[in-house]
Amino acid sequence: MRFKLGIGMLLAGTLVTYAQNIDLPDFERATFPAVNMNKVKLGRFLFYDPVLSGNKTVSCASCHHSKFATSDGLPLGIGDGGIGLGPDRKLDPDNLPEERVPRNSPALFNLGAAQFVTMFHDGRLEKDESRQSGIRTPLADEMVMGFDNVLAAQAMFPVLSPDEMAGHYQENDVSRAVRMGLLTGEGGAWDIIAQRVRDIDEYVALFEALGVPKDEISFVKIANAIGAFIAFEWRADNSPFDQYVFEGKPLPEQAEKGMDLFYGRADCASCHSGLFQTDHRFHAIAMPQLGPGKAARFETHARDVGRAHVTGKAEDFYRFRTPSLRNVTATAPYGHSGAYTKLKDVIRHHTDPVKYFENYERDVALPEMPHDDDWQVMDNPVERVAIIEANDLAPFELSESEIEALVAFLETLTDQQGLDGRLGTPTDVPSGLPVDQ
Repeated sequence: MRFKLGIGMLLAGTLVTYAQNIDLPDFERATFPAVNMNKVKLGRFLFYDPVLSGNKTVSCASCHHSKFATSDGLPLGIGDGGIGLGPDRKLDPDNLPEERVPRNSPALFNLGAAQFVTMFHDGRLEKDESRQSGIRTPLADEMVMGFDNVLAAQAMFPVLSPDEMAGHYQENDVSRAVRMGLLTGEGGAWDIIAQRVRDIDEYVALFEALGVPKDEISFVKIANAIGAFIAFEWRADNSPFDQYVFEGKPLPEQAEKGMDLFYGRADCASCHSGLFQTDHRFHAIAMPQLGPGKAARFETHARDVGRAHVTGKAEDFYRFRTPSLRNVTATAPYGHSGAYTKLKDVIRHHTDPVKYFENYERDVALPEMPHDDDWQVMDNPVERVAIIEANDLAPFELSESEIEALVAFLETLTDQQGLDGRLGTPTDVPSGLPVDQ
C-alpha cells in the first residue's frame, strides 16, 4: 500500500491530517499458521516447564519471558547455573556456568509468520525448500526432519547447549549424552528429554488428545507444540503502525515525522524492510562485542564472526541478522551482544558505526564470572580493526530531534496484546517443577 498523503479525516469532530510526503512500500498482511488450541496449550506448558533442561532447573521462559518482552532484559543471558528471573537473574555460586551465554537473547514476536524464514543472530537455521526437511542448518539433515517449520526447529539448539539448558558436561544424563555426541536416536539427548515427558501422565493425555500415542512422543513433537505456542502467544501485527497501513488510522504527528525519516532520508528501511521491519539478511555495522563470542567450544579466541560462523565465508565476518523492530521499545538491550541498553544510543550508533564503536562506553552490567574476560575482543587492536573494516554503513547525520522522532515512530510498532501475550504464564506445569513467574 503506497501513500502520498495530504488528506484529512474527521475523527470525533477533529480534523486529523496525515503526514504529507510519506512514501511507504506495498505491505501485505502477515500469514500465520492455523491455530490448534490444544497444541498451543500443550506447547505453553512445555515452554515453561524446566523438565526439558538437563538439571530440570531451566525452561525456555528463563531467557524468553513475557515479563521482559520475550527476552530477559540482560545483555547476555544466564541459562543453566542461574538464579532468579530477568535483569535480577544471578549466577548460582554452587553451580557456576562453564561459559557465559555468548549472545543476547532475541525476542520471539511474530516468529510464526510466514515472513520469518531465518532464525538466530547468525541465521544458522533457515527455511530451504530445496532440502528434504525444508530446513537448512549446519546439523545433519536427518536432525531436522519432521519439524513443522523453522520456528519449531529452533527449539533443538538450546536444549543441547550446556550453558543454556543442558548443564555442565557429566552433570546429568542429558549433558553426558551431548558430551558423547549422542543427540538423536535411542539414548540420545532428545530421547532422554522425550522420555521425561512420556513419564508424566498429564503430558501423555495432552499428546493423546492431539492423536499422538505415548510411544510416539518425541522431541520433534515436543518442539512442534512449543512452536505452535510461540506463534500464537506472541503474534504482534496489530500495532498503531499496522492500523495506519491497513485501516488508515492516523499516527501522532511526531511519529509521522519519524516514519518519514525511517522510510526516507534516514534510509532505515534499506535493511529494516518489510512488514516486520527486517530484510532477514546479514549486515556488519561495527556493533561492539562483549562476552565470550560464538566461537567453537573450548576455542580460546573469543571473537564472534556472526554469519561467517555458519557459512565460513570471509565476506560474512561480523555480519548479523537484521532484527525485527516489532515491540522494539521494550526489548532492550540491543545488538547481538546486548551492547546498548538505550534505544537512542543504538540509533546513534547507526549514524556512524565506526565513531561509536571506537568511543563505546563500557557501562553494560554483566554478572561477574571468575573465568571470563568480557572485553578481550574490544581490547584486541587486531580485532578492533577487523570489525571496523567490515562495517557496511556510511556515516550520516541525525539531529537529536530527528532521533526523538524516530523513537516516536518505533513506539507505534508496539502491539500491546502481542507484548503481554495471550495466555500468560501458567501457575504450574505437569512436571510439578517450579515455574518462573
